[in-house]
Amino acid sequence: MHIVDRRLNPGSKSLENRQRFLRRAKALVQGAVKKSSQERDIKDVLEGGEVSVPIDGMDEPRFRREGGTRDMVLPGNKKFIEGDMLPRPNQSGGKGRGAGEGDSEDTFRFVLSRDEFVDLFLDDLELPDLAKRKLAEVECEGIRRAGYSTSGSPANISISRTVSRALARRVALRRPRPEELAALEAELEDCSEARRVEVLAEIEALKAKIKRIPFIDPIDIRYRRFETVPKPVAQAVMFCLMDVSGSMTEHMKDLAKRFYMLLYVFLKRRYRHVEIVFIRHTDRAEEVDEQTFFYGPASGGTLVSSALQAMHDIVRTRFRPEDWNIYAAQASDGDNSYADGEVASRLLTDKILPVSQFFAYLEVGQENGLSYEMPNSALWTLYEGLRANGAPLSMRKVNERSEIFPVFHDLFQRRSQQERNAS
Repeated sequence: MHIVDRRLNPGSKSLENRQRFLRRAKALVQGAVKKSSQERDIKDVLEGGEVSVPIDGMDEPRFRREGGTRDMVLPGNKKFIEGDMLPRPNQSGGKGRGAGEGDSEDTFRFVLSRDEFVDLFLDDLELPDLAKRKLAEVECEGIRRAGYSTSGSPANISISRTVSRALARRVALRRPRPEELAALEAELEDCSEARRVEVLAEIEALKAKIKRIPFIDPIDIRYRRFETVPKPVAQAVMFCLMDVSGSMTEHMKDLAKRFYMLLYVFLKRRYRHVEIVFIRHTDRAEEVDEQTFFYGPASGGTLVSSALQAMHDIVRTRFRPEDWNIYAAQASDGDNSYADGEVASRLLTDKILPVSQFFAYLEVGQENGLSYEMPNSALWTLYEGLRANGAPLSMRKVNERSEIFPVFHDLFQRRSQQERNAS
């Protein structure tokens, strides 16, 4: 967000104060945008909307004269007379008025467009230029049918449309049919002399009418019309994988949702077309909608390989790696069956990572933060071993909501390839 102030400085305001005010206002707006995004669904985070910032602190600094003696003329009233002392108003400690104490507002509300909302949402994130199989922000021109026109190239003449319009015109104008003319000419050969004159007159009238109403008129000709439309050359699919077994609390699911929301905004900013696939798993995996993904009850053991296998099956049937940029984010509390480790490892290294642009693992913990002091989980240990062997995995841990933005920034900060592999 860039604010350009081209107004002249009034005598009571300085340029430095004005710039400080603009920076402070921008910071307040950014905070309001991030707070508003916390209550949104993943797919709704890109929509603009109304945000509000506190009025306190929004006033622009200015110089004013304090003290001294001033002569003022005030409107008359029936309560005070000359020499009365006006009582000092009660101090509210900076808080706004309550209900019934006035019509002033404590917040300043305004509407942000979709682009403004996204720009503010990601303004403090430095996103990397990930290698893509196709260009992400380039579009090519495609051609599609767009009806018919009365002018165009002869190669685009629509024979069927032209003939049908000509037939409709001839029927409407009652153009004589060839059968009528042939019948009169046959009658002319055998008719009497008196009838012959009438038949000749009818034949001449039919021929004149046929000449006036041509079989194909220029107004009947129709050309196939085509128009160019932007056609994206790159598209992305984001797989959201989450453990929903009994060990995953609502706090953990909320942390996962916020991370998925940020990742979706990042991909939507880079690609014209983004698909989201939700896969939740216990000891078995299933593809679900967003509501079921985050709020649907589930119970059972934990087998991470079931989610990885489901993702592989969906990629193979619906998303060809040659046409789609594939991203995956997995959220879990780290629980997994030790017997499942080898299967999950083989699926990741042989099936998932070779076709993925980016794979991130987010391990969510309890709100009290004790998980940092505990030994690494089974899933964290498994993925850490794979990354040590060169697997392109990004791994982070998060316990609090306030850690989501720093963790996301750390995952997507601009760095060299060596630093990315080391992370």
